[in-house]
Order: sequence, then structure tokens, then C-alpha cells
Amino acid sequence: MNILITGSSGFIGKNLKAHLEAKKTFNILEVVRETTIDRIESLVSHADFIVHLAGINRPESDEEFQIVNADLTKIICDLAEKSGRCIPIILSSSTQVKINNPYGRSKLQAEDCLSKYAINTESPVYIFRLPNVIGKWCRPNYNSVVATFCHNISHGLPITIHDPDVEMTLVYIDDVIRKFINIILQATQSKDFGVNFCSINPEYKITVGNLADKIQNFKDSRNSLLIERVGSGLDRALYATYLSYFEISDFTYPLVQHEDSRGTFVEFLKTYDSGQISYLTARPGVTRGMHYHHTKSEKFLVVKGDAVFRYKKLYSDEVIEIMSSDRTPTVIETIPGWVHDITNTGAEDLIVLVWANEVFSEQAPDTIASDF
Repeated sequence: MNILITGSSGFIGKNLKAHLEAKKTFNILEVVRETTIDRIESLVSHADFIVHLAGINRPESDEEFQIVNADLTKIICDLAEKSGRCIPIILSSSTQVKINNPYGRSKLQAEDCLSKYAINTESPVYIFRLPNVIGKWCRPNYNSVVATFCHNISHGLPITIHDPDVEMTLVYIDDVIRKFINIILQATQSKDFGVNFCSINPEYKITVGNLADKIQNFKDSRNSLLIERVGSGLDRALYATYLSYFEISDFTYPLVQHEDSRGTFVEFLKTYDSGQISYLTARPGVTRGMHYHHTKSEKFLVVKGDAVFRYKKLYSDEVIEIMSSDRTPTVIETIPGWVHDITNTGAEDLIVLVWANEVFSEQAPDTIASDF
């Protein structure tokens, strides 16, 4: 399919282009600001589907709203109708069509153009009145508070909050693109003739104050090592958006290394409810541990070297030994009420990955020293 994307160099356009290219089954035609009307006519004549994303929301004058948002849409519709083919069209509109301002009126005019096109050609039209879209490549300090907060906080710049209790509705760029592509893929079999008003799911609600706090927590996690719950939902989307504004110099950050005669211990990552990840090293012949836990549990994985893990049950003479090495990856678990240690039995430094089910607390360490 030939997919024509207007505004292909913009935020949503670039993301759509990247996703379509990854599928390697689409031929992408592009309209950017410099594209001439003659060139647009040629592109439309070859298009099997049009995704009309070109628009403006921060013009130098209100007249640009009419020229870019409304007039360009009419040109696209007229050329598509002139082609004599039923070309499906997706329009990126805005929730502001319900607001009587120059931007909202221009977007409503664009919708009206698409409605007339759908009637005249019996082509399917899909209109998305998008709320705030977040994700990589959105321009900061322009018209997106999320992009601005992510950029400024990641760069150590101030942010401005007029009312922290104002609630925002957000959708994530990958969810937008996924919906677009599903429509494109189904276009040849679709019976959605006429105008179809579409929405993006899920939508997320958050106040401006909570948004700023979350993004600040992302930044602070490099020092605290305490990562937000970024595996799903809004936090996942916000964290990916935040990371996309890093400078190259921000791609790395140092960790604190605790070193003594036995080796090193480094904390890597802490979570709110799933413990923490660390690693330790031990020099040849060195034994580490010799303690037990009442409740805390740990998982050990030898990633370099050879080791023996010893266990002794409290108030018992029972002692067991478990051999482990990087050649046969095996998880070794600690058991509450069992004294345990680890000894490097190899000729080189031992490296062990450690997960604990709770973040270490100096006030309540649940780590009690004990000999075998």
C-alpha cells in the first residue's frame, strides 16, 4: 500500500513513519511544509490511504490557522476526489473543535471538509479529536506541557505551574499509532463508509502537579536508585517520554561502590514493592555473608567464577553446601532462619548478581550476623 502522510516530519508523523517502516510492507509518501501543490497532487494520485497530520497550532498570525489547518485539508480532499478513487483518510483533529477560538474553528472546518469528501466519494473517513499526545519527539516549550516538563526537568531547567490541580487528559503516541495502523490494515476490507469519529484507548487523567512530581521522581531516581513503577500504564508512557529528552551525556550515571578487603558491593536498582538489585564481588578464597534473615529473602546468580554456598539451620547442626558457577547458570535462594554465606572457590574474582525482596533499611536491616 502507498501511505501518504502529510506532516510526516512532525511529532505524530515521524512516529507513524517509523512504525510503518518497521513493518516493511508499506510504501510511504510524504508531504512536508516545503512540498508544492503540484507535488501533493501527484502524491495523492498514487495514494492508497492518506493520514492527514499536517497542521499548525502556534502560528505567527491567526490567518495561518485557516491556511494550514482548513485550506490544506480542502486541497487534500479536492485532489483525492479528483483522483476518482475511494481513498480512505485519517484526520488528526483536536478536542478544541468544541472551543470557539481560531485554532478550534480551523480544525472544525477541516472536519467539515472531510465530511463532504466522505459523502461525495463514499470513502471512509476517520476523525480523531486527539487530547494531549505524549511520547518521543514531541517539541518542548511549544504546546505540550508534558514535553516541556520532561525536557526542562531532565536538563535541570525550571518549570512553571500556574495551577497544580488542573487535570489533563493524555494519550500515548504508541497507542495512537497502533490505532492508525489497525485502521490502515483493515482499510481494504472496511465497510466504515462515511465519517467515523474515533478515539484512543487508554486515556490517562493526571493533574499538572502530579505530572511534575512524577517526572521529578524520574530524575531523582538516579540518586535514590528508587525507580517508579514504569512497567505499565501512564508511568510507562511518561518514563519513555522523559528518557527521550536526554542529552547524550545523560545516557550514563555512576553508582556508589562499597569496597573492602573482601571485594565490592554495588546497589543497582530499588523498587517500591519488589525489592532491589545489587551485585557483589569476592576475591579468591574470600567468604562473604555469614548472617541470616527473619523475613528477607534473596536470589543469587553467579555471573563470573566459581562459588560454594553454605547454609546452616538455626538451632540445628544441619549444614548443606551448594556449588555454583557461571558455566551452569543457577539461582540460589536464601531461606529465612538459615545462616548463609558464599565463598569464592575459583582463581579469579567472583561476581554475583543479587536480588532482595525488600530495599535495605539501616533502621531495620533484618540481617543478623552469625557463625556456622
